[in-house]
Amino acid sequence: MSIIDLQDGSFSVRASTLGGILLDYSWAVDGDKIALLRPAPDDASASSSACYPLVPFGNRIRNNRFTFEGRDYQLRPNTASDPHYLHGDGWQGEWSILSRSSNQLQIGFRHRGENTPYSYDAKQIIALSSEGLMLHLSVENTGTEALPFGLGWHPYFPMTPQTTLFAPAKRFWTEAEGFLPGERTAIPADLDFSQPSPLPRRWVNNGFEEWSGEARIVWPERRASLRLTADASIRHAFIFVPDTNFNPAFRHDYFCFEPMSHVANGHNLPDLGDLKILQPGESLAGSIRLQPRKYPE
Repeated sequence: MSIIDLQDGSFSVRASTLGGILLDYSWAVDGDKIALLRPAPDDASASSSACYPLVPFGNRIRNNRFTFEGRDYQLRPNTASDPHYLHGDGWQGEWSILSRSSNQLQIGFRHRGENTPYSYDAKQIIALSSEGLMLHLSVENTGTEALPFGLGWHPYFPMTPQTTLFAPAKRFWTEAEGFLPGERTAIPADLDFSQPSPLPRRWVNNGFEEWSGEARIVWPERRASLRLTADASIRHAFIFVPDTNFNPAFRHDYFCFEPMSHVANGHNLPDLGDLKILQPGESLAGSIRLQPRKYPE
């Protein structure tokens, strides 16, 4: 495991090759250091980190099974706490450093079919500029057969009592047993972020479709906001707010807004939920940008 620090002007990032995770993304402004993602210690696991990659797809597949092009595929659980194969493999593996500079890091991860039918190479670019942070993730099918692929990110954002979220979307997934998506339906009022709105102080674990590709988080107490924008390939999002049953240490101090290229459990939907079929040698890529501003501007 290697820890890498990046800097560009007032922005700093700390990353780890274990899981390809971010440990910190901060902004130095007016004599203060504002954490734009939940900060984590150097030895943090991905689930305790600031952000981790989702590859070769995000979330879960119902019963760890799917059928594609007439063939049945079985996956095995990859954590002790969940019966499902969860969030891919990249967040659990060691990434290699491909290149680095003072403000940019490129890392790679290779997976060859353990616990899953997937063989792939993934790459991440973590880059700072005067505008903020850019995260780029790509995956190449290195296997011998076509399979549905997806990607995304699992960032943890600080949550204050006055935090608001703006993230317009058109469709919503209820939650079913086992943390799985249930049904497509209308967006409930307390999860409608078409206008800046506070996050509910309750358990939230839901997918959103036809997301606009733009989100804005405002922390009035910190006099700061964060604009998140995504490539056209990233038009789904997952919002997660835990509770003390899930995490006894939770103090309503963070939430997750997870940009993804596809629907959770898309493998078992007729349209694959925007998963992309990659032939051997084909690739899928996407990027997000996280750019802070003073609030009010």
